[in-house]
Amino acid sequence: MKRLIIAILVIAHLPLSAQVSTPLTLRQLTDSALQNNISTRSAHHDIEAAHEQRREAFTKYFPNVSATAATFNANRSMAKMTLDPQQMIAPELGAALAQAFPPEALAALAGPMDMTMMKNGTIASVTAMQPVFAGGQIINGNRLARVGEEVSELQLRLAEQEVERTVSQYYWQLVSLHEKQRTLAAVDTLLADILKDVDVAVRAGVAMRNDLLQVELRQNDIQSQKLKLQNAIDLVKMTLGQYAGIEPSRLSPKGEGSRYSFEIDEPDLSQQGIPELPPLGREGVGLLPEYTLLQKQVEAAELQKKMAVGKQLPSVAVGAGYNYHNLLDNNRTFAMVFATVSVPISDWWGGSHSVKRQKLQLQKAQEQLDDNAQLLAIRLQKTANDVAEAQQQLTLARQGIDQASENLRLNRDYYRVGTARMADLLEAQLLYQQACDRYTEAYADLQHKLLLYRQAGGGI
Repeated sequence: MKRLIIAILVIAHLPLSAQVSTPLTLRQLTDSALQNNISTRSAHHDIEAAHEQRREAFTKYFPNVSATAATFNANRSMAKMTLDPQQMIAPELGAALAQAFPPEALAALAGPMDMTMMKNGTIASVTAMQPVFAGGQIINGNRLARVGEEVSELQLRLAEQEVERTVSQYYWQLVSLHEKQRTLAAVDTLLADILKDVDVAVRAGVAMRNDLLQVELRQNDIQSQKLKLQNAIDLVKMTLGQYAGIEPSRLSPKGEGSRYSFEIDEPDLSQQGIPELPPLGREGVGLLPEYTLLQKQVEAAELQKKMAVGKQLPSVAVGAGYNYHNLLDNNRTFAMVFATVSVPISDWWGGSHSVKRQKLQLQKAQEQLDDNAQLLAIRLQKTANDVAEAQQQLTLARQGIDQASENLRLNRDYYRVGTARMADLLEAQLLYQQACDRYTEAYADLQHKLLLYRQAGGGI
């Protein structure tokens, strides 16, 4: 049992190319693209960066602690002074000193003396500053960082939707090409049967050899279409594999070239029904990440305006410090507490223009929100119209296949009895092929339009 669990875990972490023994569904391809595509990986990196920026902004609530240290050794003392004892000592004190001290000591005080200080020394301090009031810049800065985090998450949703749309487009394009390939195979079989009938008629002398040549020319044209179709399939498969992060398999052990050998799980195109989807009205605009992103832009502009105003307000901080120095040839330590008030007087002039600029940016963001909300509502209506149109096109294409099939049957019967020309029969065959291709394209287009509809409705 343990070995089975380990094997399942190993297979789950293998690249998708190692699990392509079974056809891949659209969901599997989408999940692989969401994990491996560069756009979603970049969006995840942006989210992580936004998280770090928010954590960085949160640290502004705490005291700012700093430590400084300096040592110096000058070529001469920074402070020098001359002391003359005779000028500093009063005559009465001099007489008393003469009686108390020996003559040698008094001789040393007879002339001026030079004193020097701070030729070398060391200074060190540790300071903690706690902001008390900063004009709301710290609070608004944290709110702005939170908005940036939410914006990055919205951008990830947009990137995921774009990846899902791209994978869907490639997937249904590949389904359509495969179905056209099957149509060509069926047409090729039909032409082979017609060729047998014409060959028998030519041998019997009831048909001209020109009819036989027309069928052979059409067969050559079908072979040419098969070649072009296979090249298109290989190209789309290569593009889808690269986008979904599927590693290509090697063509030879020596690694000479590579190709994508995976297959896709294709649906039954005869299933025309679509699920009942709720209508998309103007209220659905609020479900779109694009609309929420516009709202966040307005919120960010409002916070930036508040921060611009906060820069013009006084800031208050309290602090404490512990200091050390030996500038006077002895070690000295002391602690202190202090408070600071900073008023940006000279910045008021330029700051007033900064506030006005941020107000204009806020007004611009609000106007963009209103304008784009109307455009998004129009897009929702277009999405609903596209789904209804695609469904009608699919119904018409299905009817077209029935009509073209009946037309082909009649022309084949008419040719057998000699009442129709070969050109009419081949034209009927071409109309049938075009009707089948039109149905395939309509089905693929409907499925892609349904994805756009679900995304427009917030994943309904």
